[in-house]
Parts: sequence; structure tokens; C-alpha cells
Amino acid sequence: MAKKDVDNYLQEGIYGPLELHPDQKRKYMGTYRERVILALTQGQVRGEKGLEELEQSIQSFPQSSMLMNGNMNFRFFKSYREVANKHSIDYTSVTNREAESEYGIVLAAKTAVDKEDIFLPEESEQKSEEPKQKKSWWKKLLGI
Repeated sequence: MAKKDVDNYLQEGIYGPLELHPDQKRKYMGTYRERVILALTQGQVRGEKGLEELEQSIQSFPQSSMLMNGNMNFRFFKSYREVANKHSIDYTSVTNREAESEYGIVLAAKTAVDKEDIFLPEESEQKSEEPKQKKSWWKKLLGI
């Protein structure tokens, strides 16, 4: 085992202990990407989307826990908390004032699950289509 030198001790004293993948932990509200089962954006949580997917994921991973973004209003989480209580899943509000997460809810396991698709499928195909261009008034006038 290698001994720490003076520089390492000074760095840890000034900045704290070294952390593994700090960007992932900030993004996924304190957990690693490999542990995430389902991630819902803040907009999806506000629109109460993904409740069925959350319930299915909880049933598939009964030892999971739900992390809620503490920077959001707590009233948006009511239906999600009810689902968690129904299945006896722990939930925690995570507030990180230094890093803003785009996610409203993250369902995470205690160990790595390496689930490839952790996001909700696209809601509609309309978003993927290009918007139709309107004819200019000049082309309408000329009948082109």
C-alpha cells in the first residue's frame, strides 16, 4: 500500500476527501448513474407523468429508494409519495444549493443495476417531427 505524501494530506485538508464521480452525484441527486433505475425530469414531475413507470420500477426493484429534488415545491411530489408509501419505499428530499439538477425524481438502488434506459419514452411523435413551414403571404397571394 502506498503511503500518502504531504501534498495529498494538504489537498484533502483544504478541499476535503477525494470523491469518485462527483459530476454524476450532483446530476443524480447524490447517487451514481449505475444505481439509477428511473429518472424523471422536473417538468415530468410537475405534470405528474411517469407514475405507472415508477410503480412498475418499484415493483421490479423493491429495495430501491426515491430521491426527490428539494429545490422543487413539495406539493408536486404528493402522488409520487403515495406510490412510494403504497409499496413501502423510502423517499428522501435532496437539496443541493451549489448544483441544480434537471431531475425531479430519481429512483435508485443501493447497489449497481446498470439499467441502460432510465428515462421515460417520448410522450408523442409530434415533438420529433419538424414543424411545418407556413406559406408566406406573398406565395399565398400568387397561388404558389
